[in-house]
Amino acid sequence: MDAATRQFVRGRAAERCEYCHLPQAAAPFLGFHLEHIEAQQHVLDDSPDNLALACPDCNRHKGPNLSTLDSRTRQLVRLFHPRRDTWDEHFEFRGALLVGLTDVARPPCDCSK
Repeated sequence: MDAATRQFVRGRAAERCEYCHLPQAAAPFLGFHLEHIEAQQHVLDDSPDNLALACPDCNRHKGPNLSTLDSRTRQLVRLFHPRRDTWDEHFEFRGALLVGLTDVARPPCDCSK
C-alpha cells in the first residue's frame, strides 16, 4: 500500500479509530492500523473504500470477521461497516462508555447491559 493511500485513509478518519472514535492523539503510544474492512482472506481489495483506520483493540476484536452472533438474540448479524453505515445510528457515548445501539454495533459480549 502506498504512502498516499495511507495518508488519505488517516485524513478521512480525522486521525481517530473509525470503530470506537478514539483519537490517535489520546493514545500516541498505540500504533493505529490501516485495517481491511473486508479482510484480505475474503477479498483482495486494497482500495481506500475497503480500508479503515482502527485502534489496536478494535482491529483485534474485529479481526477478519464480517459477522458475529448478536449477544441478545444469538442471531448471526453483520458487523458495523464504516463506509456503508452511519456511526451515530449505531453507537453513542454514555459518559465515557461507548454503547452499541443496534445488533450491528453490539459486541458479542455486550458490556453495555
